[in-house]
Amino acid sequence: MLVAGLLAGTAAARSGGTAKPIIFPILGAAHYTDDFGAPRPGGPHQGIDIVAAKKSFALAAEAGKVEFWTTSASAGCMLYLYGASGTTYYYIHLNNDLTRGNDNRGKCVAGTAYAPGLKDGAKVAAGQPVGFVGDSGDADGVHAHLHFEVHPGGGKAADGYPYLQAAQHLLFAAPKGKPFTLELDGTVMKPAALTLQLKVSTVHAWPMGQRQTRLRRPLLLNVPNTAIVQSTNGSSTRKTTLLSARQGQTVKVWTMPATASLKTERGDDLALAAALVLLKQP
Repeated sequence: MLVAGLLAGTAAARSGGTAKPIIFPILGAAHYTDDFGAPRPGGPHQGIDIVAAKKSFALAAEAGKVEFWTTSASAGCMLYLYGASGTTYYYIHLNNDLTRGNDNRGKCVAGTAYAPGLKDGAKVAAGQPVGFVGDSGDADGVHAHLHFEVHPGGGKAADGYPYLQAAQHLLFAAPKGKPFTLELDGTVMKPAALTLQLKVSTVHAWPMGQRQTRLRRPLLLNVPNTAIVQSTNGSSTRKTTLLSARQGQTVKVWTMPATASLKTERGDDLALAAALVLLKQP
């Protein structure tokens, strides 16, 4: 935790200590190490390779303007994001496959490499899907990943690892104002009369059909008096109160219908309200 804090502080210091954390550029499970500067055939590695499932959403790290780049043999399908902060981000090796396999039959176009409906030169909001993770360019046939570069002030590449360590991960991604509800699975961390802190392991977002698993995400929910709290042992269900919840107890929560915003996508404290809380008994 100390190392992560120092890295986050380093990222903030590079931009004068006032920069907000970026949005983590992939929705869902991802793995990365600090491989910035690692030896590569063309010279030191200029980005961070973030390994993720093929066709995972690539998200805008901050609000800005996008530019498509489709003519690089090494980068494959690529996107520039010119952030409102002045930082430029490179999204490299975006998807060029029409199937889940490595068919290379797709083009660097919206719906394949770039998010459906996204146009070259469009303005995007922070967290908005801008593309799909893939293996185009010289990553062909290698594990799907996003080569992510950070260029503060539009200058030379900086180590993106501290930015990723400090980044905010989204629970879901949807156009701002779009109605949604979440189905959350996890364990109780701290119950109270009108709030519930849980450690989320799985998120289903409806009607988008998005699913994230193997999370260990703390989340503080508002639980209004109108919420239904039930206890179940698998064969029977009864009404109960939130104060009956125990730390470590398995829980499933359905959130109240709401409209998407960056706060709800991030799962900020009390930005989401529970409609039904189901406490599972051993």
